[in-house]
Amino acid sequence: MGSDHQIAFFLRESAQPEPERRAAALKGLGRIGRAEHARVLVDAADDPAASVRAAAAAALGRLGIPEAGTEVLPLLMGDADPDVRRRASVAAVRLRLDGLAVTRAFARLLSDPDHHVRINALDGLAALGVPGDVTALAALLGDPDHAVWGRARTLLYTCRQDPAVRAELLRTAREGKGAARARALEELPERCTGQLLDSLLTGLRDPSPAVRIEAARRLFHVEQRQVQDTLAAALHTEEHPEVAAGLLRGLAGRGDDHVTEPAVRWLRDPVAGPSAARALGAVDAGTAAAHLRTALTDKTLSSRTRAATAAAIGSAGRWDAVWLLLSLLDDPDDDLRAGVLDGLETLVENGLRPWERHPVAWALAAHLASDERHIWRTRNALDGLAQALPDVRRLADNAPSGEVLAAALSLLDGDDPTDEHTHHDVRRFLRSLDDPHEPVRYEAVLGLERWAGATGSLPPDSANARTRLTALTEDASPRLRQAATRLLDTLDSGPR
Repeated sequence: MGSDHQIAFFLRESAQPEPERRAAALKGLGRIGRAEHARVLVDAADDPAASVRAAAAAALGRLGIPEAGTEVLPLLMGDADPDVRRRASVAAVRLRLDGLAVTRAFARLLSDPDHHVRINALDGLAALGVPGDVTALAALLGDPDHAVWGRARTLLYTCRQDPAVRAELLRTAREGKGAARARALEELPERCTGQLLDSLLTGLRDPSPAVRIEAARRLFHVEQRQVQDTLAAALHTEEHPEVAAGLLRGLAGRGDDHVTEPAVRWLRDPVAGPSAARALGAVDAGTAAAHLRTALTDKTLSSRTRAATAAAIGSAGRWDAVWLLLSLLDDPDDDLRAGVLDGLETLVENGLRPWERHPVAWALAAHLASDERHIWRTRNALDGLAQALPDVRRLADNAPSGEVLAAALSLLDGDDPTDEHTHHDVRRFLRSLDDPHEPVRYEAVLGLERWAGATGSLPPDSANARTRLTALTEDASPRLRQAATRLLDTLDSGPR
């Protein structure tokens, strides 16, 4: 059947008494009809059957005649039937309709009970670049559907220069409820904190945990003793673990000793426990250190809390920190080992005592070869520990895996041409340019880049290095291509 015959059939069917036949006919006209058939679809917008009105709206969107859509789609967007509103709003977005009637229709739909319709309204207003109804738009920050509140947040940000939008966000941040208030607080720039101060202080007692979290986050930056005392008091009475975790993080970051007692109380909570451990590590008190030592070996605590405890012990850096952490370096718990390595990394960064350097270097170098789960964490802990270099070089010559070899190569400086060890390191880099493992080739190029940065040239005994580096500029790995290209550019710009 040709299209003209099909259109004739759909036109006849659009006048049939059965709503199903009329709806099917309108859909067909939307697919293959022409501009002159738009009037049939417009007239069907008054059909008593909701299914026919919905089909007319969808067909107008497909037919692609904006003038016809402008005539009836704003009215259909206010239809009593949710399916009609949904299809009409989709059609209006598809046709890119604009104008006051369309904008008002989209604005009304921001409060629609159907979340699909709310999404369509937000998409339509976003296309127009206007907020519609600012009160309804800000209220959608509290919508339970991420697809809704995420779009609302984006539209509010797009329209943030509109004075009405700024005023409504401030009002919502002060007086809103639940998630809407919390997200308004999250969206407002920090410079608004002064305007919100009174409401933020009362927000620490808000029934919504999300509001209490956001209120505290802003108040941590207020340099007023009264405010900090209020935060400390809130921590002592807080019963929600996520809020307590946020308060512990913020107060510990300020070195506030008020955190010690509540931190000890929250250590056993699986949510707030890690933050409690980190807070105890940030205060220099004998009682805090004792609790950290106990928590480190308490297997009834969550592994994340014990890991945070290990990292906190490293941050505190007390006299026994190295020995406490080394005793757990090979613990079977992956999370705990990660925390131990983080703690040791901090200790190395802050400077080990002379009698600690070799034990830590030997233990970490052995761990680099044995802990496949945390190779790069171990590598980071070794960085800057000169006492480990002999063992690291042995690993670079006889590594158990490509990842270990790459980590070992990354620890070799290669930038002191007066050091005989450096010449051997450079040979290791050259040898590794052809390694089958991409991380090894990458670290080899970076090692040669360190040498070239210090000398302006490749080593004297590397006749084929340029050819191999040129080949690596075509490697499948983007980062390796970039590193090889950068090294060749360095060589070309300096003495050969």
